[in-house]
Amino acid sequence: MKNITEFKNSLEKDRPESNMSVQLRALWYDAKGDWHTAHNQVDHLGDVASARIHAYLHRKEGDIWNADYWYTKAGEKSPQLSLDQEWEELVQRILS
Repeated sequence: MKNITEFKNSLEKDRPESNMSVQLRALWYDAKGDWHTAHNQVDHLGDVASARIHAYLHRKEGDIWNADYWYTKAGEKSPQLSLDQEWEELVQRILS
């Protein structure tokens, strides 16, 4: 997958591509409305990218305390963006 347009087009499918990274899979499931599967992709991982997505997912859930914990683990602060903007930024970050 080369860009966000290709990623968004993949949302028309029933399943994510098999070669998609776990972080992109989490964002893919989130975009499909499956928060729990998205969360299950990254909740057990310790890398910075997964922590960042984990933070976004908890922010989306409305669990701000937990989100802030994961933003800190990722070395960042909660962004002043809409959830949609944050999702797009995360997809672009992982694709680059």
